[in-house]
Amino acid sequence: MKPALVDSSASRFFVRWSQADPCRPAMIADCAQAPLSVSDFIRLLQRETDAGLTLPAAMRRLRNLVVTTLIARDLSGRADLAEVVATMTAFGDFAITTHLDALMQEMIALHGVPVGDESGRAQEMIVLGMGKLGGGELNVSSDIDLIFVYPEDGDTHTTEADQRSLSNHEFFIRLGKKLIAALSEITEEGFTFRVDMALRPNGASGPLVSSLNMVEQYLIRQGREWERYAWTKARAVTGAAEDIAALEAISHPFIFRRYLDYGSIDALRSMHAQIRAEVNRQETLHPDRSNNVKLGRGGIREIEFLSQVFQLIRGGREADLRDRSTRATLATLSLRGLLAAEVVEQLLCSYTFLRNLEHRLQYLEDAQTHTLPNNDADCLLIAQMMGYPDTASLLKTLDQHRQQVAAQFDAIFSDKHSETPDDIQAAGVAAALSALNGENSLTDIKAHLHTLQFQDAEAAAQRLLLTWGSARMQTLPEVSRDRLVALIIDALKIISKQPEGQLTTLGRLLDFLDNIARRAAYLALLTEYPRALDRLIRMIAASGWAATYLTKHPLLLDELLDDAALNAAPNWPAFAADCEQQLASTAGDIERQMDILREMHHAQQFRLLAQDLEGELSVERLADHLSALADTLVQITLNAVWQTIAQRHKESPSFTVIAYGKLGSKELGYVSDLDVVFLYEDDDPEAPGLYARLAQRFITWMTAYTPAGILFDIDIALRPDGASGLLVSSFATYERYQRQSAWPWEHQALTRARWCAGDAALGTRFEALREAVLRQPRDILALKHDVVLMRDRMRAANPERPAKFDLKHAAGGMIDIEFIVQFLVLAHADAYPQLTADIGNIALLKLCASLCLTDASLAEAAANAYRDYRKLQHQLRLQGEEKASVAPTQVERQSLAVQQLWRHTFAETPV
Repeated sequence: MKPALVDSSASRFFVRWSQADPCRPAMIADCAQAPLSVSDFIRLLQRETDAGLTLPAAMRRLRNLVVTTLIARDLSGRADLAEVVATMTAFGDFAITTHLDALMQEMIALHGVPVGDESGRAQEMIVLGMGKLGGGELNVSSDIDLIFVYPEDGDTHTTEADQRSLSNHEFFIRLGKKLIAALSEITEEGFTFRVDMALRPNGASGPLVSSLNMVEQYLIRQGREWERYAWTKARAVTGAAEDIAALEAISHPFIFRRYLDYGSIDALRSMHAQIRAEVNRQETLHPDRSNNVKLGRGGIREIEFLSQVFQLIRGGREADLRDRSTRATLATLSLRGLLAAEVVEQLLCSYTFLRNLEHRLQYLEDAQTHTLPNNDADCLLIAQMMGYPDTASLLKTLDQHRQQVAAQFDAIFSDKHSETPDDIQAAGVAAALSALNGENSLTDIKAHLHTLQFQDAEAAAQRLLLTWGSARMQTLPEVSRDRLVALIIDALKIISKQPEGQLTTLGRLLDFLDNIARRAAYLALLTEYPRALDRLIRMIAASGWAATYLTKHPLLLDELLDDAALNAAPNWPAFAADCEQQLASTAGDIERQMDILREMHHAQQFRLLAQDLEGELSVERLADHLSALADTLVQITLNAVWQTIAQRHKESPSFTVIAYGKLGSKELGYVSDLDVVFLYEDDDPEAPGLYARLAQRFITWMTAYTPAGILFDIDIALRPDGASGLLVSSFATYERYQRQSAWPWEHQALTRARWCAGDAALGTRFEALREAVLRQPRDILALKHDVVLMRDRMRAANPERPAKFDLKHAAGGMIDIEFIVQFLVLAHADAYPQLTADIGNIALLKLCASLCLTDASLAEAAANAYRDYRKLQHQLRLQGEEKASVAPTQVERQSLAVQQLWRHTFAETPV
């Protein structure tokens, strides 16, 4: 329900102030015609000072005029919440800057200009607006939370004989005191704003004003979790731009951690509990102060906490979550899918209701109150201002909003492990792990594992104690140890339900926990989101490679929280746009950009891995996705690297990346490297050197180890003339090489090549060249000889082990099939141009059979074998096997089928 359109006389403050001077009603009516702006503030203040009032007196009159104007506009329906808070924030900024400018001139006249020792620059004070002033959502009757900072220590430089020099510190302390007095002293005109300085470093016991260096040292050494919460709202109202930038460079790493900080949930939960305890204490002592719409259950503060916890968790990695406004942050959470759109809509609706109610409480007497009145007449008046016929109707709606907010708050902030373990033996395990008292610990843990029906309780208990007894575990902070105990107890229940592989899964989990134990944020994530622990265990149970991958990249735990995103089919344009946006937000920070690319790659690959382990993707479909992911990242990286080339002479490079091998045939696996060739076509005389630098930097961006790992290994051995050739070739040089100088095996490789990224027009020319080269007429017998000779060389380089069948290299394995396909393409593409299509080995085998270029039954059997090999290879890689080898009997049928097709294809090869 919208607030009712009621007369401004509902506000007793409005009546008192407007009737104290016959001119005021007309002034208010005139000001209420349209939203107030800064230009209005300047004009109205000038009118008061021209009439002879001092600046403090004039500002107080202006403040009362602004508040009464907002009351008139709000209660008559001409202003909404957004206008009210924006106007009050703008006036707060105006009052601070206007007074500070005047006071600064007074101080300079007395003591000279403060100058920094290091920079030699004149110093300006930075006034930080905190709380709702910082967030641009100031109340009509609110105090303002401020922090005063000055850039550098030094002294004032005097120019007049009667000026007395001060240190910069003393100068700005005096200036700060004068500003507080100008804003908050109560005179016959009232006050402008109550000022609260409690959020400054060290609070009331700290200096009133701090230098940038003092702020930095404080935040690094003493900054507490609740201060991170407070500083999310910090906004510089005054100060030089370079000094503000320096302050943000200091504060942002403190507020926004570079990792996903799920420990913030517990910190804010504790802070909220303290606030609620104090509110409950006050309500017990003063029952008339109940129904606190700000701090009470389901109140404004809980909505603020809901938005800010996501800022603290993710703001270091996602710049759009650093907005100081609660409303803007909630909207971003919806856009990013971090909260459901309907949840955000409900929270915004409740926030608007509660803030409108808060304003009407304050309209009554211009009092800084957040609680409903304790008399029936005033409660009815508030209800009517909110558009309700009676108090009961208002209270019913208020209760509904508070219940909805509280439910959402509890969904995130309820303590998932506040209760003790629910059975005696689990409690015994916790005590045993915590005390680690030898045989007694082993006995307690074995007993619990027997109860859970572990298949090998003895071995599992020994494994638990081995990990728990490690130096890393024993030196953990108590909070982390407690979290680990709770996680292990929960994990044992989940693992015990597995029909097999319990000990293996437990070992993988303990290795993982041992690796992340010192990263409290990851332990917090698994503690706060039990379903993430459940999915983690399922994944590492299914795949040793997945366990290793997560151990290397624990940041990916965050992906376990959103089932919808984890199970969604890839949207490559959206993925590319997200990458580009994140890179743009860190322009100039190459190290961070390289990390972003790796993190985005790992996250998307992890989503595919999750779908793979759930059986939702075939091997072929997975390879398509992994290849598309690589294509996207190659293009984005190329774009980003080009921007770092200072001598670039055009918007986009005339440069292209050609994919060979598994990327070229779209058969990429999780750990495949990228075989690429770089081409360019540019008449600029500096082009060869320019594009060589581009290629070198591209390779560095791809392969360099950063805190986030590497992006891809890059193999450039297939470029013209191999290791002795140039890193980058002009298109003309490459074309000449392919037509005149390339070895037969290089044309074999060309059957699996395609344009991957870069200049699309150049890519089109490459595809035309590729088709032309592949369609060159060839001597079939000579081609057979060359292909078989190359295969023999590869076998010699990869000797077979009798007890194992190497799926890739063994006779009758995957390479034999690939060579057969490559031979058939090179031998017959001149007559059948459709053979040059990049459709993969299985489809090409079937195409050759349909064209009667090989035996259809043998081709089908070999195609099925290739599919079986790829599945087996994939399964072995998922279990962490580096060599894809199986017992020969396991693939005897497939091997024989491939060898039959090999003999059929190369029967006429000369000896």
